[in-house]
Amino acid sequence: MGAMRRLLVFGQAGLTAGCVAYTCYRSWIAFGLFMIPAGVYPWFYEKKWIEKQRRKLEIQFKEAILVMSGALSAGYSAENAISVSCRELEQLYGSREMIVREFRCMEEQMRLNRSVEQVIQEFADRSGLEEVQRFAQIFQIAKRSGGRLAPIICHTVSVMEDQSQVKEEIRTMTASIQFEQKVMNVIPFLMIFYIDITSPGFFGIMYETILGRVIMTCCLAVYLLSCCLSSKILNIEIS
Repeated sequence: MGAMRRLLVFGQAGLTAGCVAYTCYRSWIAFGLFMIPAGVYPWFYEKKWIEKQRRKLEIQFKEAILVMSGALSAGYSAENAISVSCRELEQLYGSREMIVREFRCMEEQMRLNRSVEQVIQEFADRSGLEEVQRFAQIFQIAKRSGGRLAPIICHTVSVMEDQSQVKEEIRTMTASIQFEQKVMNVIPFLMIFYIDITSPGFFGIMYETILGRVIMTCCLAVYLLSCCLSSKILNIEIS
């Protein structure tokens, strides 16, 4: 994750910290305290960003081995099939996409007399994707045993497509609920802002007395706990 993206995420976290500090405490001291977790949030967000990039690479990889399978069926060797696939993927996705950079890296490594099995295995290790690891293993076995690569890769793609379809169905079913969860997370703040605008001073006692601050702290704790629980419930691991 680049520095600009980190800065943007920090800005979003700072805005959230300001919103929470204003809603619950109306205090600059509270805002300063909330900026501490906001400052480290970009590093926690990076994990989610990496997972999103891996999911994107997974979809691109499925397309890549389809292209590679077509090149092998046309009579290209495995080495040349990777080079041809690199050109086609560049036209399909552009030169900056992850799958294009990976295929270009494999192509450069093969020019240094690295075997095709080695470069595919290294790609699998870098990606961290189970699908790429399985493909690398199947490719190595087929190459060493002298099997026909094109039919084997086509079968592998078919299996991957079935698995991918199941994953997408699960993501589709949970997407609307996750959106609803995000909306529900914002509603308490909107309600307080609305009452503040329509009835100024209504919540004054909550920010001016010790008991009021204790109650707001308890409300904030319950709110954060509910957010964590709902996020955990909807965070379905798909493997």
